[in-house]
Amino acid sequence: MAKNKPRAIDLFCGCGGLTLGLKQAGFDVIGAVEIDTLAVETYKANHPEVEVFEEDIRELSTLRVKRKLGIKKGELDLLAGCPPCQGFSTMRTLNGGKRIRDDRNKLILDFQRFVEELLPKAVMMENVPGLQKNHRFKTLYRKLKELGYEVNHDVLNAADYGVPQRRRRLILIAAKSGRIDFAKKSKELKTVRDAISNLPSAGSSGDPLHDYNEQRSEKIRRLIKRIPKDGGSREDIGKKSQLICHKKCNGFKDIYGRMAWDNVAPTITSGCTNPSKGRFLHPDENRAMTLREAALLQSFPKRYKFFLHRGKESVSLMIGNALPPLFIKKNAKEIIKYLIVGKRI
Repeated sequence: MAKNKPRAIDLFCGCGGLTLGLKQAGFDVIGAVEIDTLAVETYKANHPEVEVFEEDIRELSTLRVKRKLGIKKGELDLLAGCPPCQGFSTMRTLNGGKRIRDDRNKLILDFQRFVEELLPKAVMMENVPGLQKNHRFKTLYRKLKELGYEVNHDVLNAADYGVPQRRRRLILIAAKSGRIDFAKKSKELKTVRDAISNLPSAGSSGDPLHDYNEQRSEKIRRLIKRIPKDGGSREDIGKKSQLICHKKCNGFKDIYGRMAWDNVAPTITSGCTNPSKGRFLHPDENRAMTLREAALLQSFPKRYKFFLHRGKESVSLMIGNALPPLFIKKNAKEIIKYLIVGKRI
């Protein structure tokens, strides 16, 4: 354990975006929980010193966690996490009713269980904006207040904190006997150009994540070539030249669009390397963004390790679901200020 560093646990750690941001802010991440095997493999490759509980959090005893990590109730500085949020995402409710039955939605209650049984000095939770309207979030909020936490929550845009990507997220920060404010917004946006323009050519860089071969039909290749450079849209080429499916249904305007060099990227999703899923074409080159470009736009460092043995889609899923480390770093620093000023560490 690092001396004099506040200690944190990362629940639902995925490939490690939250953990990286916490470490960059100055936390010693001592434990993490994740059920997905590939995510755990990726996490361990990048954070080998962290004790990872590779299991279903619903079956994980907090008593075992405390014993394994050598902590007692009330000693942990920060409990952080992002319960799986797909059930609350906007895309899940676009085509009909607002009732959401995804079982993953219940995992927020396990996050609450860990708070109750560990009683950390501070809590950080990140999720999709839709969660704040759900009764489970309101239950968590009430419980935190009952336990003596002062709670601050809002929907923030990661682009306002130096992440080269438009990404609106709900963030909750709670602390014992004191309010923690969010970090101040950056004065300038970091752009696509800032993040990826200095990369070597895709296909011959020596980085498997940047060189992974695209497979597109000749028809799609011709379509991509016609999209205007630097922010162009498929609508710019005229309706006659568009795919039949787009002529019939033209609801998602960003599909087969290019990113713009001097703007932030669109939200990086699990479909971030597929131009049929959003505005994911390279600003100049006739291809979709690479996995490495997607990771950089999420603010992961260039040397962050991902493994391709389960295919491109598995990696894009991890990257798209990750928390931008820089967004976490900026706000986690505010938590450290609270812990230090209040002499809680």
